[in-house]
Amino acid sequence: MKTRRHKKCCMLGDIKPGRKARIRCHHAKGAIRQRLLDLGFIPESEIDVIRKAPLGDPIQCKVADYNVTLRQSEASLIEVEETI
Repeated sequence: MKTRRHKKCCMLGDIKPGRKARIRCHHAKGAIRQRLLDLGFIPESEIDVIRKAPLGDPIQCKVADYNVTLRQSEASLIEVEETI
């Protein structure tokens, strides 16, 4: 019998470097939401958090086959579940 592990839901800005996550939804509105979608931050897509600046802003993520750098304020609008 397999034991089911619950996935931790949080915001993208809370994920530590070296971890992976799956996007659940966006809490952004308007132009910021459209920019995030254009950059590939689409619900159900996988994200690798590569690194964070020493003070936590900005955050470098890998989405699909390319790296994207987000501000902490933008990353805090993306709800993710950390994959194990």
